[in-house]
Amino acid sequence: MTTSRRRFLAGGLRGAGLVALGGLACDSSRPHAGFLGLMERVNERFQAALFDPARLAPELSQGEETELAEYPKYKISEEFPVAPAGWSLAVTGLVARPLSLSLGDLERLPRTRTRVRHHCVEGWSAVASWEGVRLAEIARIAGMDPRARYVEFRSFDADYWSSWDLASALHPQTILAYGMDGARLPLEHGAPLRLYSAVKLGYKMVKYLTEVSFLPVRSGGYWEDRGYEWFAGV
Repeated sequence: MTTSRRRFLAGGLRGAGLVALGGLACDSSRPHAGFLGLMERVNERFQAALFDPARLAPELSQGEETELAEYPKYKISEEFPVAPAGWSLAVTGLVARPLSLSLGDLERLPRTRTRVRHHCVEGWSAVASWEGVRLAEIARIAGMDPRARYVEFRSFDADYWSSWDLASALHPQTILAYGMDGARLPLEHGAPLRLYSAVKLGYKMVKYLTEVSFLPVRSGGYWEDRGYEWFAGV
């Protein structure tokens, strides 16, 4: 996100807050209703209009990587979850060829690497090198139906999940990552497979993946259903 865009969004949010204080009700128990829901929909349309599927985030140098021990870890489960026996990734929904892909299957697909800055909604950022397969390649192999407009991601980390707009999901820097910093993806960072992208905030990048589903309509997500922004673009 450019500096001018961030300032524009921040100004819009401040303006929205003033309007809310002027008397429009906000019910925190229903984050997608009323004024809050209205402003989310306005913000989503604005971010989608600004999104450029051809624009790439800057690739960084190896020297800018965050030390692995210092890279923040996150989970929903009480303990870091371990992949179930016989784990595979299911590719479902609006596809001509539903898939069940083992880690070996994924590693045999065209490989890509990216090293970009990770942005968290809590305000921190970090850098790692990620290795995996582009989600666009998965969509191609599965024969994604033209009616698909959204992609939903499910995990085995308790009930964590998220959904994305199709353009962001098919961005060249959106990958299903099985490697981090030149090694297999660590358990604490989502092994055996996680979603990673340069175009979304961290809570959209589902770890411990079990399913990718191409959908005609938008769904929600673990944090999105609790009031976090759905589009969450960077």
